Amino acid sequence: MTMRETEWRRKAKDVGQEHLFAFWDDLALDQRDMLLAQLASIDLDSVPTLVEKYVRNKPDFSPGGASIEPVNDYPNDHTNPRRAWDRAHYHALGEEMLRRGEVAAFTVAGGQGTRLGYDGPKGCYPGSAVRGRPLFECLSRWLVGAEKRYGHAVPWYIMTSPLNDEATRAFFSEHRNFGLDAANISFFQQGVVPSFDAASGRILLSDRHVIATNPDGHGGSLKALYASGALADMRGRGVRHISYFQIDNPLARAVDPVFLGLHAHAPDSSAQMSSKMVAKTEPGEKVGVFATIGGKVGVIEYSDLPGELASRRRADGSLVFNAGNVAIHALGVEFVEGLSRAGAGLPYHRAEKKVPHIDLETGRRVEPSAANGIKLETFVFDAISMCDASLVYETDRVDEFAPIKNASGSDSPQSSALLQTERAARWLESAGVRVPRKADGSPDCVLEIDPARAMRAEDLR
Repeated sequence: MTMRETEWRRKAKDVGQEHLFAFWDDLALDQRDMLLAQLASIDLDSVPTLVEKYVRNKPDFSPGGASIEPVNDYPNDHTNPRRAWDRAHYHALGEEMLRRGEVAAFTVAGGQGTRLGYDGPKGCYPGSAVRGRPLFECLSRWLVGAEKRYGHAVPWYIMTSPLNDEATRAFFSEHRNFGLDAANISFFQQGVVPSFDAASGRILLSDRHVIATNPDGHGGSLKALYASGALADMRGRGVRHISYFQIDNPLARAVDPVFLGLHAHAPDSSAQMSSKMVAKTEPGEKVGVFATIGGKVGVIEYSDLPGELASRRRADGSLVFNAGNVAIHALGVEFVEGLSRAGAGLPYHRAEKKVPHIDLETGRRVEPSAANGIKLETFVFDAISMCDASLVYETDRVDEFAPIKNASGSDSPQSSALLQTERAARWLESAGVRVPRKADGSPDCVLEIDPARAMRAEDLR
Protein backbone atom coordinates (compact mmCIF):
# COMPACT_ATOMS: atom_id res chain seq x y z
CA MET A 1 0.00 0.00 0.00
CA THR A 2 1.49 3.33 -1.05
CA MET A 3 1.76 6.31 1.27
CA ARG A 4 -0.63 8.26 -0.98
CA GLU A 5 -3.23 5.48 -0.86
CA THR A 6 -2.84 5.10 2.91
CA GLU A 7 -3.35 8.82 3.44
CA TRP A 8 -6.54 9.01 1.38
CA ARG A 9 -7.97 5.83 2.87
CA ARG A 10 -7.48 7.34 6.31
CA LYS A 11 -9.08 10.66 5.30
CA ALA A 12 -12.06 8.88 3.76
CA LYS A 13 -12.51 6.73 6.87
CA ASP A 14 -12.26 9.75 9.17
CA VAL A 15 -15.27 11.34 7.45
CA GLY A 16 -17.29 8.12 7.21
CA GLN A 17 -16.72 7.57 3.50
CA GLU A 18 -14.35 4.57 3.46
CA HIS A 19 -16.69 2.82 0.97
CA LEU A 20 -15.13 4.94 -1.78
CA PHE A 21 -12.32 2.34 -1.79
CA ALA A 22 -14.74 -0.61 -2.06
CA PHE A 23 -13.47 -1.64 -5.49
CA TRP A 24 -9.84 -0.58 -5.09
CA ASP A 25 -8.36 -4.05 -5.44
CA ASP A 26 -10.05 -4.50 -8.83
CA LEU A 27 -8.94 -1.17 -10.30
CA ALA A 28 -6.19 -0.68 -12.85
CA LEU A 29 -3.36 1.66 -11.91
CA ASP A 30 -4.69 4.55 -14.01
CA GLN A 31 -8.14 4.11 -12.46
CA ARG A 32 -6.63 4.24 -8.97
CA ASP A 33 -4.81 7.45 -9.89
CA MET A 34 -8.07 8.90 -11.20
CA LEU A 35 -9.91 8.12 -7.96
CA LEU A 36 -7.17 9.63 -5.80
CA ALA A 37 -7.02 12.74 -7.99
CA GLN A 38 -10.77 13.18 -7.66
CA LEU A 39 -10.55 12.80 -3.88
CA ALA A 40 -7.91 15.52 -3.85
CA SER A 41 -10.27 17.88 -5.68
CA ILE A 42 -13.02 17.47 -3.06
CA ASP A 43 -13.07 19.14 0.35
CA LEU A 44 -13.44 15.90 2.33
CA ASP A 45 -13.17 17.69 5.67
CA SER A 46 -16.48 19.45 4.99
CA VAL A 47 -18.37 16.24 4.15
CA PRO A 48 -19.64 15.39 7.68
CA THR A 49 -21.06 18.91 8.01
CA LEU A 50 -22.69 18.73 4.58
CA VAL A 51 -24.26 15.36 5.37
CA GLU A 52 -25.63 16.52 8.71
CA LYS A 53 -26.88 19.91 7.54
CA TYR A 54 -28.16 19.15 4.04
CA VAL A 55 -28.70 15.39 3.67
CA ARG A 56 -30.10 14.38 7.03
CA ASN A 57 -31.87 17.72 7.38
CA LYS A 58 -33.63 20.14 5.04
CA PRO A 59 -32.59 23.78 5.58
CA ASP A 60 -35.44 26.27 5.47
CA PHE A 61 -34.74 29.21 3.17
CA SER A 62 -38.15 30.83 3.62
CA PRO A 63 -38.16 34.33 5.17
CA GLY A 64 -39.72 32.99 8.37
CA GLY A 65 -40.73 35.77 10.73
CA ALA A 66 -38.60 38.45 9.08
CA SER A 67 -40.36 41.53 7.75
CA ILE A 68 -40.85 41.45 3.98
CA GLU A 69 -41.25 44.65 2.01
CA PRO A 70 -41.08 45.36 -1.74
CA VAL A 71 -37.65 46.41 -2.91
CA ASN A 72 -37.13 50.12 -3.65
CA ASP A 73 -35.80 49.62 -7.17
CA TYR A 74 -34.66 52.14 -9.76
CA PRO A 75 -37.57 52.08 -12.27
CA ASN A 76 -36.85 51.51 -15.94
CA ASP A 77 -38.75 54.75 -16.59
CA HIS A 78 -36.38 57.21 -14.95
CA THR A 79 -39.15 59.86 -14.89
CA ASN A 80 -41.42 57.63 -12.79
CA PRO A 81 -42.76 59.78 -9.92
CA ARG A 82 -42.37 56.79 -7.59
CA ARG A 83 -38.63 57.30 -7.90
CA ALA A 84 -37.28 59.69 -10.52
CA TRP A 85 -33.55 59.49 -11.20
CA ASP A 86 -31.00 60.91 -13.65
CA ARG A 87 -30.35 58.20 -16.25
CA ALA A 88 -28.02 60.36 -18.34
CA HIS A 89 -25.84 61.05 -15.30
CA TYR A 90 -25.31 57.40 -14.46
CA HIS A 91 -24.87 56.49 -18.12
CA ALA A 92 -22.02 58.99 -18.36
CA LEU A 93 -20.42 57.63 -15.18
CA GLY A 94 -20.64 54.08 -16.49
CA GLU A 95 -19.08 55.07 -19.80
CA GLU A 96 -16.19 56.67 -17.95
CA MET A 97 -15.64 53.41 -16.04
CA LEU A 98 -15.39 51.59 -19.37
CA ARG A 99 -12.98 54.15 -20.80
CA ARG A 100 -10.73 53.69 -17.77
CA GLY A 101 -10.76 49.91 -18.10
CA GLU A 102 -12.41 49.38 -14.72
CA VAL A 103 -14.91 46.76 -15.92
CA ALA A 104 -14.60 43.07 -16.73
CA ALA A 105 -17.26 40.79 -18.20
CA PHE A 106 -17.95 37.45 -16.52
CA THR A 107 -20.04 34.69 -18.09
CA VAL A 108 -21.22 31.57 -16.30
CA ALA A 109 -21.13 28.95 -19.06
CA GLY A 110 -20.72 25.54 -17.48
CA GLY A 111 -23.86 23.97 -18.93
CA GLN A 112 -24.42 21.64 -21.84
CA GLY A 113 -27.09 22.01 -24.53
CA THR A 114 -28.73 18.71 -23.61
CA ARG A 115 -32.19 20.15 -22.93
CA LEU A 116 -32.04 21.81 -26.34
CA GLY A 117 -31.20 18.54 -28.07
CA TYR A 118 -27.72 19.91 -28.74
CA ASP A 119 -24.55 17.89 -28.15
CA GLY A 120 -22.02 20.39 -26.85
CA PRO A 121 -21.57 23.41 -24.58
CA LYS A 122 -24.70 25.55 -24.42
CA GLY A 123 -22.65 28.59 -25.41
CA CYS A 124 -22.01 27.01 -28.82
CA TYR A 125 -25.75 26.76 -29.55
CA PRO A 126 -27.08 29.07 -32.35
CA GLY A 127 -28.84 31.83 -30.46
CA SER A 128 -29.40 34.92 -32.61
CA ALA A 129 -32.62 35.41 -34.56
CA VAL A 130 -31.32 35.86 -38.13
CA ARG A 131 -27.66 34.89 -38.42
CA GLY A 132 -27.84 32.06 -35.91
CA ARG A 133 -24.77 33.34 -34.12
CA PRO A 134 -23.66 31.05 -31.28
CA LEU A 135 -24.59 32.33 -27.84
CA PHE A 136 -20.91 33.00 -27.13
CA GLU A 137 -20.77 35.25 -30.20
CA CYS A 138 -24.02 37.03 -29.27
CA LEU A 139 -22.31 38.17 -26.08
CA SER A 140 -18.88 38.77 -27.62
CA ARG A 141 -20.34 41.35 -30.00
CA TRP A 142 -21.08 43.62 -27.02
CA LEU A 143 -17.43 43.49 -26.05
CA VAL A 144 -16.29 44.17 -29.62
CA GLY A 145 -18.60 47.18 -29.70
CA ALA A 146 -17.49 48.44 -26.28
CA GLU A 147 -13.81 48.30 -27.25
CA LYS A 148 -14.49 50.30 -30.41
CA ARG A 149 -16.64 52.83 -28.58
CA TYR A 150 -14.59 53.38 -25.44
CA GLY A 151 -11.08 52.70 -26.68
CA HIS A 152 -10.37 50.10 -24.02
CA ALA A 153 -10.73 46.32 -24.10
CA VAL A 154 -13.14 44.69 -21.67
CA PRO A 155 -11.47 41.49 -20.41
CA TRP A 156 -13.80 38.50 -20.56
CA TYR A 157 -13.75 35.73 -17.96
CA ILE A 158 -15.68 32.57 -18.79
CA MET A 159 -16.46 29.89 -16.23
CA THR A 160 -16.76 26.45 -17.81
CA SER A 161 -17.24 23.03 -16.20
CA PRO A 162 -15.15 19.85 -16.27
CA LEU A 163 -17.68 18.55 -18.77
CA ASN A 164 -17.33 21.31 -21.37
CA ASP A 165 -14.06 23.14 -20.71
CA GLU A 166 -12.04 21.52 -23.48
CA ALA A 167 -14.83 21.84 -26.04
CA THR A 168 -15.40 25.51 -25.14
CA ARG A 169 -11.74 26.41 -25.57
CA ALA A 170 -11.62 24.58 -28.90
CA PHE A 171 -14.76 26.42 -30.08
CA PHE A 172 -13.21 29.80 -29.35
CA SER A 173 -10.02 28.81 -31.13
CA GLU A 174 -11.97 27.57 -34.14
CA HIS A 175 -13.85 30.89 -34.35
CA ARG A 176 -10.72 33.00 -33.75
CA ASN A 177 -12.12 34.28 -30.48
CA PHE A 178 -14.92 36.07 -32.31
CA GLY A 179 -12.69 39.00 -33.17
CA LEU A 180 -11.42 39.54 -29.63
CA ASP A 181 -7.80 39.41 -28.51
CA ALA A 182 -7.08 36.01 -26.92
CA ALA A 183 -5.02 37.81 -24.28
CA ASN A 184 -8.24 39.33 -22.96
CA ILE A 185 -10.18 36.05 -22.66
CA SER A 186 -9.73 33.75 -19.66
CA PHE A 187 -11.31 30.35 -19.06
CA PHE A 188 -11.52 28.53 -15.74
CA GLN A 189 -13.61 25.68 -14.41
CA GLN A 190 -16.27 25.79 -11.74
CA GLY A 191 -16.03 23.51 -8.73
CA VAL A 192 -17.96 20.33 -8.05
CA VAL A 193 -19.47 18.77 -4.93
CA PRO A 194 -20.16 15.09 -4.27
CA SER A 195 -23.64 13.69 -4.79
CA PHE A 196 -24.94 11.89 -1.70
CA ASP A 197 -27.18 8.90 -1.09
CA ALA A 198 -30.30 10.33 0.54
CA ALA A 199 -30.77 7.41 2.91
CA SER A 200 -27.24 6.82 4.20
CA GLY A 201 -25.37 10.08 3.56
CA ARG A 202 -22.70 8.15 1.67
CA ILE A 203 -21.03 9.75 -1.33
CA LEU A 204 -22.24 7.92 -4.43
CA LEU A 205 -19.94 6.32 -7.00
CA SER A 206 -20.89 6.80 -10.65
CA ASP A 207 -18.35 4.12 -11.59
CA ARG A 208 -16.12 1.87 -9.55
CA HIS A 209 -13.35 4.46 -9.72
CA VAL A 210 -15.38 7.63 -10.24
CA ILE A 211 -17.08 9.69 -7.55
CA ALA A 212 -20.53 10.99 -8.49
CA THR A 213 -20.35 14.79 -8.47
CA ASN A 214 -22.38 17.73 -9.68
CA PRO A 215 -21.42 21.37 -10.40
CA ASP A 216 -21.54 23.57 -7.30
CA GLY A 217 -24.01 26.01 -8.90
CA HIS A 218 -23.63 29.57 -10.16
CA GLY A 219 -22.85 30.63 -6.59
CA GLY A 220 -19.64 28.66 -6.93
CA SER A 221 -18.56 31.19 -9.50
CA LEU A 222 -17.43 33.62 -6.79
CA LYS A 223 -15.17 31.03 -5.17
CA ALA A 224 -13.90 29.95 -8.60
CA LEU A 225 -13.01 33.55 -9.53
CA TYR A 226 -10.72 33.67 -6.52
CA ALA A 227 -9.29 30.13 -6.70
CA SER A 228 -8.53 30.34 -10.42
CA GLY A 229 -6.52 33.55 -10.10
CA ALA A 230 -9.07 35.49 -12.16
CA LEU A 231 -9.52 38.10 -9.43
CA ALA A 232 -5.77 38.59 -9.17
CA ASP A 233 -5.64 39.03 -12.95
CA MET A 234 -8.41 41.63 -12.74
CA ARG A 235 -6.47 43.48 -10.06
CA GLY A 236 -3.42 43.54 -12.29
CA ARG A 237 -5.47 45.04 -15.12
CA GLY A 238 -7.01 47.76 -12.95
CA VAL A 239 -10.48 46.18 -13.04
CA ARG A 240 -12.68 47.21 -10.14
CA HIS A 241 -16.12 45.92 -11.14
CA ILE A 242 -17.49 42.76 -12.75
CA SER A 243 -20.46 42.54 -15.13
CA TYR A 244 -22.01 39.12 -14.41
CA PHE A 245 -24.42 37.28 -16.72
CA GLN A 246 -25.27 33.75 -17.77
CA ILE A 247 -24.71 32.15 -21.15
CA ASP A 248 -28.32 31.33 -22.06
CA ASN A 249 -29.53 34.92 -22.56
CA PRO A 250 -28.58 36.35 -26.00
CA LEU A 251 -30.13 39.71 -25.12
CA ALA A 252 -27.98 40.22 -22.02
CA ARG A 253 -25.97 43.42 -22.22
CA ALA A 254 -22.45 42.23 -21.51
CA VAL A 255 -21.68 45.77 -20.42
CA ASP A 256 -24.36 48.31 -19.57
CA PRO A 257 -23.07 51.81 -18.73
CA VAL A 258 -26.29 52.83 -16.95
CA PHE A 259 -26.29 49.80 -14.68
CA LEU A 260 -22.56 50.04 -14.01
CA GLY A 261 -22.87 53.72 -13.17
CA LEU A 262 -25.68 53.05 -10.72
CA HIS A 263 -23.84 50.13 -9.14
CA ALA A 264 -20.61 52.08 -8.57
CA HIS A 265 -21.94 55.57 -7.81
CA ALA A 266 -25.56 55.59 -6.61
CA PRO A 267 -25.85 56.91 -3.03
CA ASP A 268 -27.76 53.83 -1.84
CA SER A 269 -25.23 51.36 -3.29
CA SER A 270 -22.18 50.00 -1.51
CA ALA A 271 -20.77 49.08 -4.96
CA GLN A 272 -20.48 45.51 -3.69
CA MET A 273 -23.28 43.73 -5.56
CA SER A 274 -26.16 45.14 -7.60
CA SER A 275 -28.84 43.40 -9.63
CA LYS A 276 -31.20 43.82 -12.56
CA MET A 277 -34.86 42.87 -12.42
CA VAL A 278 -37.80 42.59 -14.79
CA ALA A 279 -41.42 43.00 -13.77
CA LYS A 280 -43.09 39.63 -13.23
CA THR A 281 -45.81 38.77 -15.72
CA GLU A 282 -48.11 37.11 -13.15
CA PRO A 283 -48.01 36.00 -9.49
CA GLY A 284 -47.11 32.40 -10.30
CA GLU A 285 -44.18 33.12 -12.60
CA LYS A 286 -41.34 30.85 -11.49
CA VAL A 287 -38.62 33.39 -10.83
CA GLY A 288 -37.03 34.52 -7.59
CA VAL A 289 -38.22 37.89 -6.29
CA PHE A 290 -36.11 40.74 -4.96
CA ALA A 291 -37.47 42.05 -1.67
CA THR A 292 -36.34 43.91 1.42
CA ILE A 293 -36.10 41.16 4.04
CA GLY A 294 -35.49 42.25 7.61
CA GLY A 295 -34.27 45.60 6.31
CA LYS A 296 -31.81 44.18 3.74
CA VAL A 297 -32.20 43.45 0.03
CA GLY A 298 -32.34 39.75 -0.82
CA VAL A 299 -34.01 37.22 -3.08
CA ILE A 300 -36.93 35.00 -2.11
CA GLU A 301 -37.37 31.89 -4.23
CA TYR A 302 -40.79 31.78 -5.91
CA SER A 303 -41.67 28.65 -3.92
CA ASP A 304 -40.89 30.43 -0.62
CA LEU A 305 -42.84 33.65 -1.27
CA PRO A 306 -46.16 33.48 0.61
CA GLY A 307 -49.11 33.35 -1.79
CA GLU A 308 -50.75 36.40 -0.25
CA LEU A 309 -47.64 38.49 -0.95
CA ALA A 310 -47.11 37.04 -4.43
CA SER A 311 -50.62 38.09 -5.50
CA ARG A 312 -50.76 41.47 -3.73
CA ARG A 313 -51.37 44.34 -6.16
CA ARG A 314 -51.09 48.12 -6.20
CA ALA A 315 -53.97 50.45 -7.07
CA ASP A 316 -52.90 50.44 -10.73
CA GLY A 317 -53.12 46.63 -10.85
CA SER A 318 -49.37 45.96 -10.90
CA LEU A 319 -47.88 43.39 -8.56
CA VAL A 320 -46.36 44.77 -5.36
CA PHE A 321 -43.70 42.05 -5.28
CA ASN A 322 -42.92 42.12 -8.98
CA ALA A 323 -39.11 42.33 -8.99
CA GLY A 324 -38.16 39.19 -10.90
CA ASN A 325 -34.54 38.04 -10.74
CA VAL A 326 -32.95 37.57 -14.19
CA ALA A 327 -29.43 36.61 -13.02
CA ILE A 328 -27.71 39.79 -14.21
CA HIS A 329 -25.50 41.41 -11.59
CA ALA A 330 -22.63 43.83 -11.07
CA LEU A 331 -20.05 42.91 -8.44
CA GLY A 332 -17.15 44.75 -6.87
CA VAL A 333 -13.82 42.93 -7.21
CA GLU A 334 -12.96 43.87 -3.63
CA PHE A 335 -16.27 42.44 -2.38
CA VAL A 336 -15.79 39.06 -4.10
CA GLU A 337 -12.19 38.93 -2.95
CA GLY A 338 -13.20 39.70 0.63
CA LEU A 339 -15.84 36.96 0.72
CA SER A 340 -13.33 34.41 -0.56
CA ARG A 341 -10.51 35.42 1.77
CA ALA A 342 -12.78 35.35 4.80
CA GLY A 343 -14.07 31.92 3.81
CA ALA A 344 -17.62 33.27 3.87
CA GLY A 345 -19.07 30.57 1.65
CA LEU A 346 -22.60 30.78 0.31
CA PRO A 347 -25.15 28.34 1.76
CA TYR A 348 -25.93 25.19 -0.18
CA HIS A 349 -29.39 24.47 -1.52
CA ARG A 350 -30.60 20.88 -1.46
CA ALA A 351 -32.20 19.07 -4.40
CA GLU A 352 -33.55 15.52 -4.37
CA LYS A 353 -32.59 13.88 -7.67
CA LYS A 354 -32.32 10.53 -9.43
CA VAL A 355 -28.58 9.83 -9.38
CA PRO A 356 -27.25 6.77 -11.26
CA HIS A 357 -24.68 4.95 -9.16
CA ILE A 358 -22.74 1.75 -8.52
CA ASP A 359 -24.25 -0.75 -6.10
CA LEU A 360 -21.59 -1.37 -3.45
CA GLU A 361 -22.61 -5.01 -2.98
CA THR A 362 -22.83 -6.14 -6.61
CA GLY A 363 -20.69 -3.57 -8.39
CA ARG A 364 -23.47 -3.10 -10.93
CA ARG A 365 -24.73 0.26 -12.17
CA VAL A 366 -28.15 1.29 -10.87
CA GLU A 367 -30.48 3.57 -12.83
CA PRO A 368 -32.97 4.69 -10.16
CA SER A 369 -36.63 5.15 -11.03
CA ALA A 370 -37.20 7.59 -8.16
CA ALA A 371 -35.15 10.25 -6.38
CA ASN A 372 -32.41 8.53 -4.42
CA GLY A 373 -29.73 11.17 -4.13
CA ILE A 374 -29.06 14.64 -2.80
CA LYS A 375 -27.32 17.21 -4.99
CA LEU A 376 -26.06 20.44 -3.47
CA GLU A 377 -25.52 23.76 -5.21
CA THR A 378 -25.02 27.40 -4.29
CA PHE A 379 -26.83 30.41 -5.74
CA VAL A 380 -24.96 33.63 -6.49
CA PHE A 381 -27.88 35.80 -5.34
CA ASP A 382 -27.32 34.64 -1.76
CA ALA A 383 -24.32 36.98 -1.71
CA ILE A 384 -26.66 39.99 -1.97
CA SER A 385 -27.65 39.74 1.68
CA MET A 386 -23.95 39.92 2.60
CA CYS A 387 -23.65 43.43 1.11
CA ASP A 388 -23.69 46.60 3.18
CA ALA A 389 -26.19 48.03 0.70
CA SER A 390 -27.43 46.60 -2.59
CA LEU A 391 -29.52 48.24 -5.30
CA VAL A 392 -31.91 46.78 -7.86
CA TYR A 393 -32.40 48.28 -11.32
CA GLU A 394 -35.49 47.52 -13.36
CA THR A 395 -34.99 46.77 -17.03
CA ASP A 396 -37.46 46.03 -19.81
CA ARG A 397 -37.98 42.29 -20.35
CA VAL A 398 -38.06 42.74 -24.13
CA ASP A 399 -34.88 44.77 -24.00
CA GLU A 400 -32.72 42.36 -22.01
CA PHE A 401 -34.25 39.00 -21.21
CA ALA A 402 -34.84 36.32 -23.84
CA PRO A 403 -33.30 33.15 -22.37
CA ILE A 404 -32.88 29.92 -24.29
CA LYS A 405 -33.39 27.07 -21.85
CA ASN A 406 -35.94 24.70 -23.39
CA ALA A 407 -36.27 23.03 -26.78
CA SER A 408 -39.80 24.40 -27.26
CA GLY A 409 -42.43 26.55 -25.56
CA SER A 410 -41.39 29.28 -23.14
CA ASP A 411 -37.71 30.21 -22.92
CA SER A 412 -37.01 28.37 -26.18
CA PRO A 413 -35.13 29.35 -29.36
CA GLN A 414 -38.49 30.30 -30.89
CA SER A 415 -39.64 32.51 -28.01
CA SER A 416 -36.17 34.09 -27.80
CA ALA A 417 -36.17 34.91 -31.53
CA LEU A 418 -39.55 36.64 -31.15
CA LEU A 419 -38.23 38.78 -28.29
CA GLN A 420 -35.02 39.59 -30.15
CA THR A 421 -37.07 40.67 -33.16
CA GLU A 422 -39.42 42.78 -31.03
CA ARG A 423 -36.48 44.61 -29.44
CA ALA A 424 -34.89 45.27 -32.82
CA ALA A 425 -38.24 46.49 -34.17
CA ARG A 426 -38.68 48.94 -31.28
CA TRP A 427 -35.16 50.27 -31.72
CA LEU A 428 -35.64 50.75 -35.47
CA GLU A 429 -39.03 52.41 -35.00
CA SER A 430 -37.55 54.82 -32.47
CA ALA A 431 -35.11 55.83 -35.21
CA GLY A 432 -37.93 56.47 -37.67
CA VAL A 433 -37.83 53.17 -39.57
CA ARG A 434 -41.19 51.60 -40.48
CA VAL A 435 -41.36 47.98 -39.37
CA PRO A 436 -44.18 45.81 -40.80
CA ARG A 437 -46.42 44.43 -38.06
CA LYS A 438 -49.17 41.84 -38.01
CA ALA A 439 -52.74 42.43 -36.88
CA ASP A 440 -51.82 41.42 -33.33
CA GLY A 441 -49.05 44.03 -33.27
CA SER A 442 -46.11 41.62 -33.49
CA PRO A 443 -43.41 42.26 -36.14
CA ASP A 444 -44.16 40.66 -39.50
CA CYS A 445 -40.48 39.87 -40.03
CA VAL A 446 -37.41 38.51 -38.28
CA LEU A 447 -34.79 41.04 -37.17
CA GLU A 448 -31.39 41.11 -35.55
CA ILE A 449 -29.22 44.07 -34.59
CA ASP A 450 -25.50 43.55 -34.05
CA PRO A 451 -24.48 44.99 -30.63
CA ALA A 452 -21.10 45.88 -32.13
CA ARG A 453 -22.98 48.41 -34.30
CA ALA A 454 -25.66 49.56 -31.85
CA MET A 455 -25.62 49.07 -28.07
CA ARG A 456 -28.86 50.99 -27.53
CA ALA A 457 -31.71 52.39 -29.58
CA GLU A 458 -30.17 55.88 -29.68
CA ASP A 459 -27.19 54.52 -31.63
CA LEU A 460 -29.41 53.88 -34.66
CA ARG A 461 -30.43 57.48 -35.01
